[in-house]
Amino acid sequence: MTSECYPLVKTGGLADVAGALPLALQPLGVDTKVLLPAYPGVRDQLTGARKLATLPDLFGGPGGLVSGTTADGLHVLLVDAPHLFARKTGGPYLGPDGLDWPDNHLRFAALSWVGAQIALGEVGTWRPDVVHLHDWQTALTAAYLHTAKAPAPPSLLTIHNLAFQGVFPMALADTLRLPKTAFDYDGLEYWGNLSFLKAGVQWCDRLTTVSPTYAREILTHDQGMGFDGLLRARANTLTGIVNGIDEAVWNPATDPYLASPYSARRLPSKAFDKAALQVELGLHVRTDVPLFCVISRLTTQKGLDLLLDAMPALHARGAQLAVLGNGDAAIQDEFMRLAETHPGQVATTIGYHEPLSHRFQAGADAIIVPSRFEPCGLTQLYGLRYGTLPVVARVGGLADTVIDANEAALRDGVATGFQFSPVDAVQLGMAIDRACTLFADTLAWQRVQKRAMTREVGWGIAAGAYLDQYERLISRR
Repeated sequence: MTSECYPLVKTGGLADVAGALPLALQPLGVDTKVLLPAYPGVRDQLTGARKLATLPDLFGGPGGLVSGTTADGLHVLLVDAPHLFARKTGGPYLGPDGLDWPDNHLRFAALSWVGAQIALGEVGTWRPDVVHLHDWQTALTAAYLHTAKAPAPPSLLTIHNLAFQGVFPMALADTLRLPKTAFDYDGLEYWGNLSFLKAGVQWCDRLTTVSPTYAREILTHDQGMGFDGLLRARANTLTGIVNGIDEAVWNPATDPYLASPYSARRLPSKAFDKAALQVELGLHVRTDVPLFCVISRLTTQKGLDLLLDAMPALHARGAQLAVLGNGDAAIQDEFMRLAETHPGQVATTIGYHEPLSHRFQAGADAIIVPSRFEPCGLTQLYGLRYGTLPVVARVGGLADTVIDANEAALRDGVATGFQFSPVDAVQLGMAIDRACTLFADTLAWQRVQKRAMTREVGWGIAAGAYLDQYERLISRR
């Protein structure tokens, strides 16, 4: 169950995971179905779409359950509730004013309630052996299963980002179709409010998060975001599994968005993509300096304010920077100002464009990911795949997926990028300087690129780890 799923609807990395993991599980013999809201245009992307059930009263209006399949063979179930999800403007979570939809508690309670009804055999004819929930938007399913009178299948919650907790005023409790006991301290109550995420953390049979390091970090007071006590109490159920990426979608050898496809064996062709991107963005066409890129939400959590402070290190080496993303207005404005004051050296594109993100990955020499915390991260994995060496903070999944190009790692041929710690502008500037120094040694840089491009970043290992979780749940039922 998920609130977004690539290629049907996407706002971030959750969609990539929700779309790729089920397909990676299919060859392992797992029959998966993805439950998703029927946002505008989603049903139109499915083949064989048909209505499975009618839901007369779905949190304020009629709805239904629709089944269909994507072009890639992903089996999808849609919660079709126009009064909740058919918004002509805005996005899955935010309205046109940039604020949360005021009825998000009802919208994602409805998604969770339908998921629970399917799991309990009350809606449709298909019943899962395991219910896999993703983030707060589906975590309330655990509360509906926990309070149900009928036996329920086991459940697993994957926490993609603990910062997003689905917190709402306790006054809304009566709208969620749960008994009053569900809102006690040992239930959804969370610092005087209620939290959808807490339902999953409290009542799911197993918990996973998206990297081993992040799984350890969220048990601490500093990174636990108010959940550390409960997570420590459930630590024996918590496992960190590093995300993979869809290697068919993210493949520089076959990527349709690139000026010149390339591979580790045809690495010189990457230079054509660099030149094409420089022309597209209005940067000087140069091969003698590295082109760094950023593809990110422009927020302090992502550490982009640190990059602004570290820009003197980049300018001192004559390097270039291309930025793609949106977020905090002040950070956006500063990157726009940099593009205006450093024409030909800095380019900033506000917004998100999927094909352009592919061209950034192919055309840049390195990608900067300076997050203050990062559960897993996907852009650094795309960077590895494209030979665009990641410069990352040593936190969460970034620490688990990038091997620092220190002297020993370079000598042993295992380096794949650059790590820095502590997470501040000084250390980021030093990492950028190290990257520029290595870039000047063409053969050494290419050796690291080839090692990065041949590293396992697909879903094979992670899918096997999730299958192990499912089998444990089923065997203990």
